Amino acid sequence: MRLSWNEIKVRAAAFAKEWRDAEYEKGETHSFYNEFFDVFGVRRRTVARYEEHVRKLNDTSGFIDLFWPGVLIVEQKSAGRDLDKAYGQAGEYFDALTERERPRYILVSDFQTFELHDLGERAVRRFNLQDLRANVESFGFILGVERRVFRDQDPANVEAAELVGRVHDALAAAGYAGPDLERFLVRLVFCLFADDTGIFEPRDILFDLLESRTSDDGADFGLWLSQLFEVLNTPAEKRQATLDEDLTRFPYVNGDLFDGPLAIPSFDASMRRAVLDACSFDWSTISPAIFGALFQSVMAPAERRAKGAHYTTEKNILKVIEPLFLDDLRAEFERL
Repeated sequence: MRLSWNEIKVRAAAFAKEWRDAEYEKGETHSFYNEFFDVFGVRRRTVARYEEHVRKLNDTSGFIDLFWPGVLIVEQKSAGRDLDKAYGQAGEYFDALTERERPRYILVSDFQTFELHDLGERAVRRFNLQDLRANVESFGFILGVERRVFRDQDPANVEAAELVGRVHDALAAAGYAGPDLERFLVRLVFCLFADDTGIFEPRDILFDLLESRTSDDGADFGLWLSQLFEVLNTPAEKRQATLDEDLTRFPYVNGDLFDGPLAIPSFDASMRRAVLDACSFDWSTISPAIFGALFQSVMAPAERRAKGAHYTTEKNILKVIEPLFLDDLRAEFERL
């Protein structure tokens, strides 16, 4: 269970007090960020690593001070150093990374000043360490909680729906259809979100498992997914002692999502690739409202036309529900 924002704000205030005199980059960076992640109840070593070696585009080498693949780059400087220059250095590292590794956030800091760049929203938040408590929610992504503005027909949302639609069509073409197909896709989409939003830790363990442990021809792909679904439905204390270590890392998912038998499809190379393509997509940026589009995408084309299925955008949904209760809830939250 994640910490409440009230608890996080208390911890942020204590952190700011503890580190108010920090100023030396080389001597204090690791301790500083280990304790910074602890403000959110997250162990830094489970998500991010220090001194990541990068070969830059100009063929020189560098080291990212702290790197959370796909999420965050931190460029740390000693007190009083030029943060604009630090951001330029972080940008060089960003450009050298693969598309999959490139983060949404870049943080530059000299201990006493934070400058958080949200590349997804093209926004920058700058504040002093003493004001961390008031700005701590800017780091909600550490918890998998982000305040995002979703636009109608956001290209990322459309791409996510298309990726799931391709998996559906490949399975259906092979003769895997009906309720089993629908339940399989619901389970799969949950796993895709979980792999990118902190439910599965460390990030990308699903992608790593399916890419590295399955054969290229897809022959054993269904067997691995079947075993994974069973693991997700089994509390840790009830799992077999001989369970593969790559599977033991996955948490127990309470509820009925993975409960009950499910016929698992037989995969070939192209079907395996369709699932891996969906895994490699960054699902942490997708609006929950995209589930409407996902359900639309898995319908057979004839059924879509017959039912007149269409995706109701988040913008239009909010026009209805915000005046009903969200405005009051938001106002109450901001008073906390």
